[in-house]
Amino acid sequence: MAALILATRKSPLALAQTEMVAAQLRTALGVETELLKIVTTGDRQAEWSLEQKGGKGLFTTELEQALLRGEADVAVHSTKDMPGDMPAGLAIAGYLPRADARDVLILRAGVSAPATIATGSPRRRLQIARLFPAATFTEIRGNVDTRLRKIGEGGVADATILAAAGLARLGISAWPGIVFRPLTCDEMAPAVGQGAIAIQCRVADVTKFSAAFDAPTARAVTLERAFQTALGGGCHTAFAAHAAGNTLHFFHEQTGPRRLALTPADFTAPAATARRVLKEFDFQV
Repeated sequence: MAALILATRKSPLALAQTEMVAAQLRTALGVETELLKIVTTGDRQAEWSLEQKGGKGLFTTELEQALLRGEADVAVHSTKDMPGDMPAGLAIAGYLPRADARDVLILRAGVSAPATIATGSPRRRLQIARLFPAATFTEIRGNVDTRLRKIGEGGVADATILAAAGLARLGISAWPGIVFRPLTCDEMAPAVGQGAIAIQCRVADVTKFSAAFDAPTARAVTLERAFQTALGGGCHTAFAAHAAGNTLHFFHEQTGPRRLALTPADFTAPAATARRVLKEFDFQV
C-alpha cells in the first residue's frame, strides 16, 4: 500500500501535531506516512492583523486544496483554526484525544496585573479584560517561541495568552523571565475545538479513517462547531463554545459568559441544540 500523505503547515506546532496523527495512523491502520508541508496564507502574511483582515480559512485553505487536488490523503489542522463551514467534498474524519483546552496567561516575571496585553483574538481580549479592566491591548504574531521571547524580553507587552495544548505539545512548561498562569474555563471560555487536532479528508474516505480516532472528542467538538456554524463566527467575533463533560462554557460579545448544563440528548442533535440555545440567548438563527 502506498504511504498516506498528510498535509500540514510548516510551523513547529503544526509539525508536532501532524507527527502525532501520523503515529496514530501507523498504529491503527498499519500504514506508512509522509508529510506534505505547505505554507498557508496566514503563515505568509505574518504581519497581518487577523482581526482586521479576517482570518477565516487563512490557515486551512491551502491544505484543503491539496486534498481536493488529490495531492494529500488527509489534512491535519488545529481545530480552532477551522471555519464552521467546509468546502464541498471534504469532511472531518475525526480527532485525536483532546488535550488541555484551557488558555494560559503568559506574564513577564514580576508582573501581577499587566498594563498591556498582546493578543489579536477578540475572544481572548474581551474575556481577559474582565480580569484586568485597566489593561490596554496590542497585537502579537509569530510562533510560540517568538511570542514567549517577546514577552520575556519586554517592550512589546506585559502579557499574552497562549493555548495550554500547544505549549504542552511543544514540550514547553517554563520559559526564562515568564510566569505561566492557566485560566479556568469560567475565567476564559476556550475557542471552539481548542485542544483538539482535527483530521480532514475527502468525504469518500471518512469511513476508512474514522475508526482510528477519538469518539468522545468528536462528540464534544461536533457540538461546539454547531454553535460556530449557526453563528458564522470568524476572527472578527468574540465568541467561544466549549463542551466539558456535561457543561457548556459559552461566551459571546453580545451575552458575556454563560454556563449551561448539557444532557446526552443535546449531543445527539448538535445543530438543533445550538439553534435552541442561541434562541434562548436572543440570537436570530
